[in-house]
Parts: sequence; structure tokens; C-alpha cells
Amino acid sequence: MAKNYYDITLALAGICQAAHLVQQLAHQGHCPPESLKVSLQSVIDLNPSSTLAVYGGKEENLHFGLETLIAVLNSSSRHGAGAELTRYTLSMMVLERKLSASKTALDDLSKRIAQLDRQLVHYDLESDTLLSAMAAIYVDVISPLGPRIQVTGSPAVLQNSQIQSKVRAALLTGIRAAVLWQQVGGGRLQLMFSRSRLVNEAKQILSRCPQSL
Repeated sequence: MAKNYYDITLALAGICQAAHLVQQLAHQGHCPPESLKVSLQSVIDLNPSSTLAVYGGKEENLHFGLETLIAVLNSSSRHGAGAELTRYTLSMMVLERKLSASKTALDDLSKRIAQLDRQLVHYDLESDTLLSAMAAIYVDVISPLGPRIQVTGSPAVLQNSQIQSKVRAALLTGIRAAVLWQQVGGGRLQLMFSRSRLVNEAKQILSRCPQSL
């Protein structure tokens, strides 16, 4: 069966977007708010009509992730920012495999996400309440599956409890994207043997995205 590289690339961009959000939050204490919102929203919608629908139905919503995907797949660096992004991306894929192998964890995850939906009636998606709830899901359900993702950044920034919540919520969005990546036929072999195809697909999608002024 032919692989759908369009959907696979979108899902991988979702993982890379999460990785880049984590990196920027950990080092700088902030990240592109629109990209964060799109990624957070992806966790809530558990029955999307398509892969693109997970990200609000617009290719440009993954602009940040698509650019990161190209950087990650083109990077041969074993050090610095590129290596950090690659480590986060691969670590989230490893955790997703552990999650998918545990029926208990999957059941817990769907119950906790259903609770988020109820909180959204009273709070904004980016409110401290929702970010703390998403962070708690990551800590309670995903982290124990191991191995833990070591987030590196500015110690002063990472001591801030709000930043910690945002980082963990962003990691949760990466797990969501990794689940999607498996569902649409993604796999680690593609990262080894189909890198140029994934990069070309990402470039094509980006070429259709409106330029931000």
C-alpha cells in the first residue's frame, strides 16, 4: 500500500513543532503564541475528520513545525540547537510507542482529555488552569512510561512554574502528534530512508502557505 506522505509529513511537522516550542520555552521563556495554541488545540480534538483537521484545517498552522522538520531532517549536527530538536523529536516518538503498548495508559489518557473538554467550558485553552491540567496529564500518564525527556535550557527560566507547565503541555502535544504519525503510517524507517521525500513534501506545503508579513 502506498504511503500517504502528505499526512505523514503533517503529523511529523506536529511533532517537530512541539519539539521547537519546548526548546524555545526552555531557553527563552516564550514561544510563538499562535503555534502553541494550534498545538494545544490538537490535544483536545480526538475525532478529527482528517490529519489537517487536527491542526485547525489550515496548512499554515503548521508553518513553524514544517520549518523545524526541514531543519531537523537536514541537520547532521550532533551538538547545539539542531541536535536538541532531534533528541526531543525522537524521544517523543519513543514515548508514544510505550503509550500505545499500554492499554491502561491509553484509557487514562482519554479519560483525562475528556475532562479537559469540560474545563474548556469555563477556561481558555491557554489559561494557567488548562496548561496546568495538560502538564499534569503529561506528568501522571506519559512520564512514568519512561525514559523521561530531559529538557535543557536556562535554569532561571525552567524554575518558573508557569514555564514548566507550558513545557509539559507542549510535550503532551508532541505525544499527540506522534500518535497521529503512527496512525497515518509514519515510522522510524522513513526517518532513515525517506528523509529527502519528507523534506520535499514539507517544502511543497510551505510553498502554499501565505507569507506572514
